[in-house]
Amino acid sequence: MSTPSESAPAEAPGPGRLPRRLVQLYAGLALYGASSALLVEAGLGLEPWNVLHQGLAELTGLTIGVVSIIVGAAVLLLWIPLRQRPGLGTVSNVFVVGIAMDGTLALVPDAHALAVRIPLLVAGIVLNGVATGLYISARFGPGPRDGLMTGLHRRTGRSVRLVRTVLEVAVVATGFALGGTVGVGTVLYAVAIGPLAQLFLRVFAARPAPVGSAVVATGRPERAILPG
Repeated sequence: MSTPSESAPAEAPGPGRLPRRLVQLYAGLALYGASSALLVEAGLGLEPWNVLHQGLAELTGLTIGVVSIIVGAAVLLLWIPLRQRPGLGTVSNVFVVGIAMDGTLALVPDAHALAVRIPLLVAGIVLNGVATGLYISARFGPGPRDGLMTGLHRRTGRSVRLVRTVLEVAVVATGFALGGTVGVGTVLYAVAIGPLAQLFLRVFAARPAPVGSAVVATGRPERAILPG
């Protein structure tokens, strides 16, 4: 779903780390869907792609999670002419985030009081940062929307910042026109998600190997593409 780019934290992924990476991948994707659901419940503004998803959900009568899955699959098809190669994380992203979003929305009661909606908004943004750190640190490939961004960047020669801005302005404008929620939460998410993602990328990066090991993970996370 939806922010500064470059690479995931440096790590030497080996067979021994695979179980941990799989746990991080699916925990991150599930938490990403849950965090998006909290932003929906808060009703104070969504992250850019979910503005579009919510608008399409209003138009079609489908749940926002199902719409997220359909849009993710459609975006993934756009990778073909861009010669992008999906990873396990890319395909899993399409389904897990949408399922987790609908599941969380079914469990969380509707919030009407502002005193409840504001904490939901804050919790959703922070949890989104946690989920981003988990998911990207697993290093199983970008989400479909971020892959679209990087693919367009390579094919057009335009900067990642410009490509991302054009894409997100377009999806927000379209989603808003269809009835998606744009508000203070949209702005707060845009401001906060970068620093939060950086923090949790560091938290979940691979730890150095034990003393005496020939391999020590010395890389530190730089800017990273958030899940799409």
